[in-house]
Amino acid sequence: MTETMRNFFVLFFTLYVVISAKAQILISDVEQYPIFEACENVSLEQQENCFKQTLNLFVKENLQLPENLAKDDYSGNVTVLFEVTKEGEFKVLYVDAINGDLKQEVTRVFLELPVIKPATYNGKPAYIQFRYPIYVPFSGGNDINLEQDDSFAQGGNKSAKKIDDRESAEYADVEKAYKKYEYREFESKINIPFSHEVYSRFDSELNRVGTNSHTATKPFLYQTVNKYYNFKEENKKLELEGDSWLHRKFFNEHLVRLQGENYWFTADVAADLQVGKDFGADFGSTYNNTRAAVVQGGIGKTINFYAAVYESQGRFARYFNNYAESIRPDGGNPAVIPSRGIAKSFKEDSYDYPIAEGYISYSPNETFNLQFGHGKNFIGDGYRSLLMSDVASPYPYFKINTTFWKFKYTNTWMSLRDIRPEVTDSGSFRTKYMATHYLSYNITKRLNIGLFESVLWENDNDRGFDLNYLNPIIFYRAIEFSTGSRGGNALIGLAYKYKISNQLNAYGQLMIDEFSSKDVIGGENSYKNKLGYQLGLKYFNAFKIDNLYLQLEYNRVRPYTYSHNTVTLNYGHNNQPMAHIRGSNFSETIAIARYRLNRWYGQAKFMFGAKGYEITLDKDPFYGGDIYGTEDDRIADKGNELYQGNKANFTYAELELGYLVNPATNLKIYTSLIQRNLSPTISNTELNLVENTTWVNFGFRTDLFNWYYDF
Repeated sequence: MTETMRNFFVLFFTLYVVISAKAQILISDVEQYPIFEACENVSLEQQENCFKQTLNLFVKENLQLPENLAKDDYSGNVTVLFEVTKEGEFKVLYVDAINGDLKQEVTRVFLELPVIKPATYNGKPAYIQFRYPIYVPFSGGNDINLEQDDSFAQGGNKSAKKIDDRESAEYADVEKAYKKYEYREFESKINIPFSHEVYSRFDSELNRVGTNSHTATKPFLYQTVNKYYNFKEENKKLELEGDSWLHRKFFNEHLVRLQGENYWFTADVAADLQVGKDFGADFGSTYNNTRAAVVQGGIGKTINFYAAVYESQGRFARYFNNYAESIRPDGGNPAVIPSRGIAKSFKEDSYDYPIAEGYISYSPNETFNLQFGHGKNFIGDGYRSLLMSDVASPYPYFKINTTFWKFKYTNTWMSLRDIRPEVTDSGSFRTKYMATHYLSYNITKRLNIGLFESVLWENDNDRGFDLNYLNPIIFYRAIEFSTGSRGGNALIGLAYKYKISNQLNAYGQLMIDEFSSKDVIGGENSYKNKLGYQLGLKYFNAFKIDNLYLQLEYNRVRPYTYSHNTVTLNYGHNNQPMAHIRGSNFSETIAIARYRLNRWYGQAKFMFGAKGYEITLDKDPFYGGDIYGTEDDRIADKGNELYQGNKANFTYAELELGYLVNPATNLKIYTSLIQRNLSPTISNTELNLVENTTWVNFGFRTDLFNWYYDF
């Protein structure tokens, strides 16, 4: 702490004593001083001296000067403001010392003091505060002064003081409830913000052979992961030494953090500031300017909350801008920023896109966790998901996680939007609903199986949110059938993970959109043969190199998957897919490498594959590559092949190097290089398929969500 800050706090507490003088009592008002066991047989007149001498002796015998100060033969003084509660416990309220190590040592000594008999007033136990200077080297002549007696309560009730001659002690009691912040979020049921880079830090610990973890449903809760990965200990390893307030807040801590007996709270300002260059674009630099406020906390043992508000403006690489504008909403706004939300125009060639996310988390016991909020969810162990991904904009949701024995059962209900001009009614976007079940079962210490089911429906015939789908254990396909042939769109899926060893995991997914066995296995390539599958491997601490993480993944989705013959019942939200970012009619291979050393990290991604795009903007005829096409316009009932339409081969490479500025907030500084190539069979300027991109970026970012540039 700087000398200026030390002087500020000394001045603050001096003013505190002066201002609270009305609430103080005279030393003669205390009937009995707090009594150590050694002072129980001392006369009333000698109790004060015995208390001081006993405390001095305890401090002298237990206080150890930190090594860095002892080497320099430090001499000086420490001022401690402490309290003896009405239960007889010692509580440190403030320590004014030259550095953090000395503060911690003094606090440690006071925490080791025994519980004693409290002071009394009017025959009842009373709070009493002391100001205690400690002189180093310890002289034993420390002068302990009575500071303030804030409360004369017993059993939580006020004493019989008259309201006109004494102020209420209620506010002071609340003030005294403040505690040293102990990173309560790491043991709470707050979500860990879902970032692939952040989650890779503890992925190996969760996936050791023999753990009973369930890793497919994301985001994870801190309390769940903390059993395997000690966040407090790991963050402590990354702390940068420094005592100034500015140093601690920028490099090590949350900006605001409070903690009491039954609550905790943090608040931060966040940023995502990027500047770069697309070397194939006809405009100047690319940029993103995001400012955000993030708050989170807990009340009692059952309620947690989180909120983040983003204000953003940006202009990106040409292929990214073209895609954002191709999925623009009805009503005049120029774009939808992928993974974020609807954007309005900013200046001549940029976008302004505000976003708000947040939720309430309620955990009545260790089995259930309920969340109601506005955000995103992800199901799978891979980089991509064919069941539910986080590539779309945030949406309202209600989620129940039920964890018991070797099972985890996740139910999620969502409200989604279709914002295309063809479905807009009277200027309002079309609302549809989605419900999902995911049952994760650890069959053995190595094998996990997940069963997935989802259904989408719209507000046709004014049925609104269909109560049939509130049942958390019902088979959705049966309900979809009972509501009419076009009343809903149900999908089913299977996921697996096998822990080959502590270092090597295999995983995968199978998704079936149209459950028609004769079309799936008939061999005629029916448009109803709507399948997708994923195969993947993760290699932790690869080649015995600590913190080297390798991942290989293959995804393949047939044409017409995720689309529907009812125009709104596609598997999408805000003109973006709810599963894989490429939609359907594609295959891709992904290779990812990540490495970290202390606060430094690096990651590399390489992708290649092919996709069948639509040939015309109106998707007539419909080749099955855009999930927002309607199957009634399909090119054929049978003979549908992968990549049909405008086939395009693609490669994508991304390299990112960065430094973790603040582990508490995931603030990073980084630089990245993206090389993207697309080779469509048909060059169509109407479709705006940008073929080659080289994009360099520099950024300063609070990593709270995933940016997906790899499409």
